[in-house]
Amino acid sequence: MESIEEFYKYKFNKYPENLHNTIGQFNVFQIENRMRKSEEFPIHIRRNFFKIMLFSGENTFRYGNQNIKVSGNTLMFFHPNIPYSYQPLSAITKGAFCVFKSEFFQSNYKLDLDNLSLFKSSNPPIFKLSKTSFQEVENLFSKMLREVQGDYIYKYDLIRNYVSELYFLAMKWIPPENFFQYGDASKRITMIFTELLEQQFPIQYKSDKLKIRLPNEYAEKMFVHVNYLNRCVKKVTGKTTSQHLFERIGTEAKILLKHTDWTISEISETLGFGDPAHFNKFFKKQTGINPTSFRLV
Repeated sequence: MESIEEFYKYKFNKYPENLHNTIGQFNVFQIENRMRKSEEFPIHIRRNFFKIMLFSGENTFRYGNQNIKVSGNTLMFFHPNIPYSYQPLSAITKGAFCVFKSEFFQSNYKLDLDNLSLFKSSNPPIFKLSKTSFQEVENLFSKMLREVQGDYIYKYDLIRNYVSELYFLAMKWIPPENFFQYGDASKRITMIFTELLEQQFPIQYKSDKLKIRLPNEYAEKMFVHVNYLNRCVKKVTGKTTSQHLFERIGTEAKILLKHTDWTISEISETLGFGDPAHFNKFFKKQTGINPTSFRLV
């Protein structure tokens, strides 16, 4: 996982000393003023900070395991739990972005970023903007840029309001059918299962271990029968509980294989496989190739 300090070192070759004195280390930039002369392809990893980007141009962003082409004016939200990267930026790329750690919303004004419905949508939080929406979003970034350069004593309180408005605007744009709803028991059970599953990730250290791996273990945590859990999840998502578990563990395995130097045995252990041979068999069934070959691709 890339830290916000590493982000500054890569982008600007130094870390702004004054940021240590601000809650959440918030900052905002114009893309065209902060492009490196030889823009490299960013590594596809998680960062330990949130990022919101107003992007004007054409590019391909890799968000989680999806490749998403964007063109025109686009608003994108990035979460620390989800790896992302993008192709090198062209000279005509414009826009703005802000970065901050979760502590930015943990003072007097608290926005629970980890539980926003924006990150529970069935689609990635990437929005193509109409002319009106673009002007609205651009105006909020202009206000942030103006405030962050000023010396108003309450400037970060103002900025928190502007950032919050971006989140709430985006959630307003998402069609209701893209969210898991709590309208009936099956959807409620499925939401709880999904939240329990995601709480176990990301795996950041070798000492991290998956605590629950099997459908019956999730059912016990939720105080329901495993057959009932399976029926609810299949009804709402079209996939079985086991399919969700295997896909999520498989996704984490790919990330660890590509973006850590851990041995296959160490990855196998963190993901709850007692024997690396069992992990190899599982991974090959999920991807069609073994872990060693995947690392070399």
